[in-house]
Amino acid sequence: MWIALLGTPILLAALALLLKHINKTYFILSLTKRVRTEDGSPLESKVALMPGKTRFGNNLDILNFTPASVFNFVRESTAKAKGQNYLWYFLYAPMYNVVRAEEAEEIFQSTKLITKNVVYELIRPFLGDGLLISTDHKWHSRRKALTPAFHFNVLQSFLGIFKEECKKFLNVLEKNLDAELELNQVIPPFTLNNICETALGVKLDDMSEGNEYRKAIHAIEEVLIQRVCNPLMYYNWYFFLYGDYRKHVQKLRIVHDFSSRIIERKRQQFRQKQLGEVDEFGRKQRYAMLDTLLAAEAEGQIDHQGICDEVNTFMFEGYDTTSTCLIFTLLMLALHEDVQKKCYEEVESLPEDSDDVSVFQFNELVYLECVIKESLRMFPSVPFIGRQCVEETVVNGMVMPKDTQISIHIYDIMRDPRHFPKPNQFQPERFLPENTVNRHPFAFVPFSAGQRNCIGQKFAILEMKVLLAAVVRNFRLLPATQLEDLTFENGIVLRTQQNIKVKLTKRVT
Repeated sequence: MWIALLGTPILLAALALLLKHINKTYFILSLTKRVRTEDGSPLESKVALMPGKTRFGNNLDILNFTPASVFNFVRESTAKAKGQNYLWYFLYAPMYNVVRAEEAEEIFQSTKLITKNVVYELIRPFLGDGLLISTDHKWHSRRKALTPAFHFNVLQSFLGIFKEECKKFLNVLEKNLDAELELNQVIPPFTLNNICETALGVKLDDMSEGNEYRKAIHAIEEVLIQRVCNPLMYYNWYFFLYGDYRKHVQKLRIVHDFSSRIIERKRQQFRQKQLGEVDEFGRKQRYAMLDTLLAAEAEGQIDHQGICDEVNTFMFEGYDTTSTCLIFTLLMLALHEDVQKKCYEEVESLPEDSDDVSVFQFNELVYLECVIKESLRMFPSVPFIGRQCVEETVVNGMVMPKDTQISIHIYDIMRDPRHFPKPNQFQPERFLPENTVNRHPFAFVPFSAGQRNCIGQKFAILEMKVLLAAVVRNFRLLPATQLEDLTFENGIVLRTQQNIKVKLTKRVT
């Protein structure tokens, strides 16, 4: 009965009352957790201090925000900081928000600041100690073991998979000519199938669980966004009582059971030394990233849970982030006919039969790569990344107390007019070699940077080039959605409330 009375309004009132009573304690704690300058100069000379909306610091600033209001709040905070990085103060730890490439550089290059911040803990039930979240020895050993899985020769073998999936995708587009096409519906199956066959060696479309798996991943992220946007949801007991806890557990079970079954199937193949041999249908089996993990397991370097964590990490990161970039890139091509025309002129030089196009030829599509990079600059798939100080640390001339949270706002760094004049305009020419010579090396960081950069960035660029080249070569894109119609959301991945649509007409050659 008493649980039923603990509705959100009552609980929030109780929280406010509690904070009022511990107000004096809060300021004592704040003093011990305050950021200070290393040289004793005023803190305001190095960073902007963001006042809270209440007397309790920034603790209640984003209470019950939606993903869209979080996105707007961060942009407004960046504007208020007027070109400076800025600080928020929470009850037990400050948060240092970095919006400048110059200060982000020191963090990216640090060998100490590799531990992810508190937001990533909400993803741990899904990804475990995979490459995204793990740290110290585990992260170093996993990174070293998985790096060969992205060698150029391996990427060449993946090219065939990308082409096969691309042909299926073109067939989908053929059925939607002269109609509004919702990119959010057709792009994700393409990227998910790609990552599953390359990471796991399994075609999702060949399995009945494929659609259920896709839906489960989306449901998991919906719950993650719910927790990120409500500070009270960080507490497991509150999430259990008032959040979508049961839905979360159910969807996690679907995802983890699916990956475990696939891993076991591949493990049996590995034990039987089938890799590289011909299967019962006369097809040579391709190398998959999972084979690297199974080889490490055979040598005692990783256990079954570790393999599950890495597989789930690759699928989540390689599926959703690539989908986001492709959706925005296709939209920008539709909105900028001149850019689309230049891309078409470039891909015309490729052999007519896509099976004859090599990785080297895709690498030579310089302008198409500029388009992808400009899309990533304006709409980074991951809008921010986080770090945490595990001990008192000097960062950018400031002494950060233990547990200080660091948020690097990639979205804002890549819209800094000092490095990208007219940042809200889509100008792929920014990334032509001659235009990047004097640019700050950390001004463009859609794949993060430093030792914790994205291990699969070359994989992603190649995958996107294959699809975009095929689409531009066969179809003319027309806009059905305008940028001003979109409401952006700050989640684990950058999203829009609205589905993004384009129109397609068959290109006449």
